[in-house]
Amino acid sequence: MARPALLAAGFALLALGGCASVKHGENADLVLGKQQFVAKCGACHILARAETKGTVGPSLDEAFRAGLSEGLGRSAVRSIVQFQVEYPNPKNVMPKGLASGSTLKDIAAYVAYAADRPGADTGLLAGAVAAVGAGKPAVEQAGKLELEAAPGGQLAYTASKATATAGSVTITMKNMSGVTHNLAIQSGTSGPVLGATPLQSKGSASFTVNLKPGTYTYFCQVPGHRTAGMLGTLTVK
Repeated sequence: MARPALLAAGFALLALGGCASVKHGENADLVLGKQQFVAKCGACHILARAETKGTVGPSLDEAFRAGLSEGLGRSAVRSIVQFQVEYPNPKNVMPKGLASGSTLKDIAAYVAYAADRPGADTGLLAGAVAAVGAGKPAVEQAGKLELEAAPGGQLAYTASKATATAGSVTITMKNMSGVTHNLAIQSGTSGPVLGATPLQSKGSASFTVNLKPGTYTYFCQVPGHRTAGMLGTLTVK
């Protein structure tokens, strides 16, 4: 495939979708690019090296796979990403003005570096975004249980486990990520929803539920978020 055709194919693929330093091309910062990609784009796109699992838009690994295998340069990928963010398709869900200036340059450079690249990030890139879900279990105290959405924008809660004492429990979810989330709770893994916070992108919200001893699942009700890993287990004794 000729280079102009490869470039056109890359634009077409992206048009289907939504939304210490390592320098890379035009002085872009890959560490900042990874952080900003996860925060602004990861809820909608899969990118294996960034460990993002959003499904609203296309997988960026798959979107560029054919073009890269046929000779599309990574500098062209960077240009495609920048163009798509600057001029999003109005028929899709990616908002206009998602990123600009040096932030957009960094995001585009990281996507160009990471898209369909085998293996995992190493060095500074490996630690650019904090691991989620591996924090200390949340513990109910005096009838109150606090949980938090990952502040970096990942589809996860900071704690994947929580404990509480049977009885009336007020559950509060804090979300400062800028990505819309909520927290719902159900008995087991498939029981009816017993309570939920409203959807929100900033701030915190609470609900009160009477819990019997047993195992419960807390999860985000935004489509695709639970399947991407935004859930945890609450053990009530």
